[in-house]
Amino acid sequence: MTESTRLVDLVHSRIDEFINTRESIVTTISGDLAVLVDFSRQFLSGGKRFRAQFAYLGWQSVPAPSRHPAAGASAGVLGETAGIVAIASALEVFHAAALVHDDIIDNSDTRRGAPSAHRRFESLHGAEGWAGSPADFGRASAILLGDLLLGWSDELLDEGLDDAPDRASARRARREFNLMRTEVTAGQYLDILEERAWLTQPEAELLDRAVRVIVFKSAKYSVQAPLVIGAALAGATDDQLDTLRAFGLPLGIAYQLRDDLLGVFGDAAVTGKPSGDDLREGKRTVLIALAREGLDTASRHTVDRLLGRPDLTPDQISSLQQIIVDSGAVDRVETLIQQNVAQALAALDGSDVVAGVGAELTDFAGTVTRRVF
Repeated sequence: MTESTRLVDLVHSRIDEFINTRESIVTTISGDLAVLVDFSRQFLSGGKRFRAQFAYLGWQSVPAPSRHPAAGASAGVLGETAGIVAIASALEVFHAAALVHDDIIDNSDTRRGAPSAHRRFESLHGAEGWAGSPADFGRASAILLGDLLLGWSDELLDEGLDDAPDRASARRARREFNLMRTEVTAGQYLDILEERAWLTQPEAELLDRAVRVIVFKSAKYSVQAPLVIGAALAGATDDQLDTLRAFGLPLGIAYQLRDDLLGVFGDAAVTGKPSGDDLREGKRTVLIALAREGLDTASRHTVDRLLGRPDLTPDQISSLQQIIVDSGAVDRVETLIQQNVAQALAALDGSDVVAGVGAELTDFAGTVTRRVF
């Protein structure tokens, strides 16, 4: 078993343990609230734990003398402190909260091949025969579930910060976590803005606006921030943090570009989402901006007319997919992925990142951007 695999297992265990302790608090208020805990546990049971693993690699990237645990801190089987496991778990719980809210915003039926949170609550309402609209109950309950998970992520973060080597490192890790929350919320707003405001924006600006969404909604949050938070907890220097930022941002961009391709062309069995889901949701991604640049007027009008229609038929999705391919946008996105991965790896050259961690980061760059459709 690799260290990354064992780290993932530890995060699973830490999240389960944390939810168990919160279950007694919640159910003491009312037995009716047990469903919040049950749905939290189900929603947190899957996923690749990339953010947890990046946080751990960020922590490991700092030379060991700088990350000695605080007095009384306990070491895990990997030699990491309980602190980095709690921090990694906090990132995963925050991610779950973001997904709950994101699925409401996008009106998504599924997440990781299972019903999204608001659909679970909607089904509960229907099964129990309660009054009112099942959809309204589902949305309202899922908003509250997301809020609950946000609070829980902060509690786990505080537990992790208690194991920092000194208070300065804890404060820096907290600042980076706070910055991540602000940036991803801003990026989420920019994403929904682009779905609606693109029509009034200059054509020449659409690509830059789509890139801006990638940077703040995903790239910083998925790769850069976890790396920096983990390293900050370990007492990293400014130079060490700058190296991880220079690596994490382009890799995060490449990661999201790959995800955008999967959102249009991916196999539902792999992605856990229906094929073409981003087309139904009307996502104005870099892929779409590049496609519009390469299309004639008639094809561009077809894309604009169909994109964002929730009732797209399989034939219409296939037609849109073919138009996008014929525009050359897929090849251009593949090139952008390769360029961003190369930029990320170049940031590690000559850096003082621990040698073994540099190799793991290089492997991860391939893992999170690999073509799987």
